[in-house]
Amino acid sequence: MCTGPTPPTGPDPRSTVPPARRAPRTARAAAAVALLLVAAAGCGDAGGLVGAGSTPTAISPDRLWPDLTPASSPAFEIGEVDSQTVAGVSVPGDDIRTVDPVALVRAEIREDPGSYAGGGYAETARRMADCGKPGAAGKRCPVLRPYYRDLTGDGHEDLTLGFRQLPGNVTAVRVYTVVKHRLVRVMHWEDAVSGVELAGHSVIIRSPSEVAGYEYRLQWTWDPQQRSMLLTHDEMLRTGGRAPGDGPSPAPSPSASPR
Repeated sequence: MCTGPTPPTGPDPRSTVPPARRAPRTARAAAAVALLLVAAAGCGDAGGLVGAGSTPTAISPDRLWPDLTPASSPAFEIGEVDSQTVAGVSVPGDDIRTVDPVALVRAEIREDPGSYAGGGYAETARRMADCGKPGAAGKRCPVLRPYYRDLTGDGHEDLTLGFRQLPGNVTAVRVYTVVKHRLVRVMHWEDAVSGVELAGHSVIIRSPSEVAGYEYRLQWTWDPQQRSMLLTHDEMLRTGGRAPGDGPSPAPSPSASPR
């Protein structure tokens, strides 16, 4: 058991010792204190530093095929930048809340009749007639609730719009902003969607994967130079929701946008 030094008792001897003889005693006392501190350290100190063990050696990445000529252009055109003025839809007072979301979807259907009028999303075109109707008929409208948030950082709200592409399980996601008194679409995507989030200047879309226990997570972020939402993250993340023996996830529709 470790104990501290016993304090001295009785009168202070320094009061009767001449100054010439007091200095050696002071030096001996300082040495004794140092020895006591060393001995106390042997009792253990919870606040002392503890070694973390050896540090692993950093390994630099290996560059493969250094003689391969770097590509200067993309192999496929996938439309990374999507900025398109919406024809036939006005923005009174530059207030995007005055724009009818149903009118936006109808404008897109007019621009792409091959996909909607007689194509794979003909059911969406038919159900647009139910938009605005009361009761159960109105619930058949494929246009989802709009959301308003400043995604471009200009201090004005932007519109995030979704609508179902029927038949099937594909959901279209669009983002619109106002540029010089005109409505401009700055992001579009369609896929089998399991969740959509707005965070800062980004739109995050989660989609199921054919690999059990994983999902896709795609993030579009506003780029002020391109004046558009760019796909800045494309990840495959583990969800932990299914065991490997639970079977595969539903595959995305063949008409979904390529990743």
